[in-house]
Amino acid sequence: MSAEDLEKYETEQELQLYREYRDVVGLFSHVVETERRFYLCNEVDVQVRGEGSEVFFDVRMSDAWVWDVYRPARFVKNVRVITFKDVNVEEIAKADIEFPKGENFPR
Repeated sequence: MSAEDLEKYETEQELQLYREYRDVVGLFSHVVETERRFYLCNEVDVQVRGEGSEVFFDVRMSDAWVWDVYRPARFVKNVRVITFKDVNVEEIAKADIEFPKGENFPR
């Protein structure tokens, strides 16, 4: 497999993942972003653990979808992430998930 073939394959996989995201985003109420992954979920609980400079986040999600091109199954019943890095949690406003219609927009 040439470098060009590999790049084409990766591009196609990313486009397929984006299309899946576009199809499922309306099923979820929250977006959770960690340093390693991007999740859509319907329930999220973030707990700050530790003391002093040894603080970490314990993030639990239910009914989640994981943005990961290499995962064969992206729907997950329960997810737990332990991280020392920032965690971003946003509630999805239904108006935020409208996608433009048109010939130039990937479907």
